[in-house]
Amino acid sequence: MLAGVLALAACARPAPAPALGLFTSLPILWSEADGVSAQLDAPAKPHWAKAVLEEGHRLVALDTLLHPQGLGDLVIAQPRPLEPAENVALDGWVRGGGHLLLFADPLLTSESHFALGDPRRPADTVLVGPILAHWGLALGEGRESAGTPFPVEAPGELAPLPGGPRDCRIEQAGLIAACHIGKGFVLIVADAALLGPSAGPDVAGRARSLRELMRRAFVH
Repeated sequence: MLAGVLALAACARPAPAPALGLFTSLPILWSEADGVSAQLDAPAKPHWAKAVLEEGHRLVALDTLLHPQGLGDLVIAQPRPLEPAENVALDGWVRGGGHLLLFADPLLTSESHFALGDPRRPADTVLVGPILAHWGLALGEGRESAGTPFPVEAPGELAPLPGGPRDCRIEQAGLIAACHIGKGFVLIVADAALLGPSAGPDVAGRARSLRELMRRAFVH
């Protein structure tokens, strides 16, 4: 009898939320404050995107891409320069069935409290050329145009690399690339302004756009 009750209780427990990896230089999980004391004196409100990323997921902060195993879904947003071994690990993870949402902005326009050269400052540009080239893409400077599905500021432009693989479909005049790579899928956005620390009335719209990008990247 007791064994049956315990079995029923175990079945009634909700399944744990799937892990979602986050690898970023943007202040999504932490505020831009000069040290712990400054954060304690004036704690900042959580970044709006954190709550969206946590919807249906258990958010896992990553400081390296060398060991993405165990993750099914991953968000990389304006990352620091990747090491060669990280490019290899990321490519292998995607080809094995991983789902990636990548924000790669060649000219980040968000303001930062930290000066140029400060390692705490978000990456002003991205150096992801090697992995993009491996997937048959090149990232260059683009131009803003009307009709984009979400806010952009000085966006980049994705284009097929001559002679490269043809695994990606270019959308929105180069703003987005959707790539089926091996058993996995990558959705690339050549801008990161959507993830800016906005506290204005457009936050709800930004949240809807981020949810839609996550749905496209992760639901396969």
